Amino acid sequence: MAGPRAVDVGRAGLGAGLGLLLAGLALRSSGLGWLIAPLGASAVLVFAVPNSPLAQPWSVVVGNTLSALVALAVITALPHVDWAVPLAVGLAIGIMLAARALHPPGGAVALLVSLGASGDFAATMGPILAGSCLLVGIGVLWNRAVGRVYPFRQPAQLGPHGTHDPTPEERIGLDPSDLAAILEEYRQSANLGVADLARLVGAAEQAAAARRMEGFTAADIMSRDLVTVGPQAPLAQVADLFRKRGFTSLPVVAEDDRLLGLIFQIDLIRRAREDAFRQHKSLISALARLIDNHRAKPPKAGEIMETGVPQISPETPVGALLPLLADGGAEAVPVVDGPRIVGIVTRTDLVSALAQRLALVQAV
Repeated sequence: MAGPRAVDVGRAGLGAGLGLLLAGLALRSSGLGWLIAPLGASAVLVFAVPNSPLAQPWSVVVGNTLSALVALAVITALPHVDWAVPLAVGLAIGIMLAARALHPPGGAVALLVSLGASGDFAATMGPILAGSCLLVGIGVLWNRAVGRVYPFRQPAQLGPHGTHDPTPEERIGLDPSDLAAILEEYRQSANLGVADLARLVGAAEQAAAARRMEGFTAADIMSRDLVTVGPQAPLAQVADLFRKRGFTSLPVVAEDDRLLGLIFQIDLIRRAREDAFRQHKSLISALARLIDNHRAKPPKAGEIMETGVPQISPETPVGALLPLLADGGAEAVPVVDGPRIVGIVTRTDLVSALAQRLALVQAV
């Protein structure tokens, strides 16, 4: 396994410890006992590898519960038989696979129940079913709080634009059914989901595209003759430049060409929308007032510019721009030499560069 990042160590360790503590306290307060050992293994999956098919709520809750039920049935039918214990574990594994709820700690649940069950159904099933549900519920809250998605496979998720269309890089490639068939053929469906494989294939294709762009740098494709505005430029001037020049973004710079930020067309619309809500006006009237240069104190470019935009150097390979300018990412990336802006690369520039390189490859 690759070495973990410090943030992953913290998220997994703290999350598992907190999740087990809260689940245990909830079990105890409700009179269902305390934690059982297999829940520790479930916590490893839920908090350390929440995107694994083995860690999804169906696998955790149904896998553990079915395993306990199978073990109870076996030891009830075959009391005081030594080989009933391995039989219970084997049957539990088979039942979990049949129910598409494979969860490795379920084998430990079956072993624990068949070795030490008291015969009291409620006392045996209570901690297992309730503990599994509590652990999953806490896992959902924890993973989302630290920026991860759990459950990982959520149907009908909206894309970055609020639609069901996949992102552009996902539209050209293998269909989900093809990916599922590949996982099935190589017996990997228990270890990797279709969404995981799609991400890996997309990343590999992006890396391959970047490799084909070797030799191109930002300096080769950037716009150099820049039109810029200062932070004190009125928004009327900014809107006029957008209209006359056909730009979608403008760098905001200081007098020494030091980059301060970028202002996009959408920033004007967002500011006008905020003003419209605040002043109870229509969007059109708010936009007209926003770019009215005859106001006593017209708003300035520095008030609405974006300062957290990514920046690159002239030597940055064009391949590195693919994730930056992908759908949902930046619309334009400033090229800086130290604090000074020396160029800008837009999506149009990147598409043109890709088309040129593709033409060269096909010619060869």
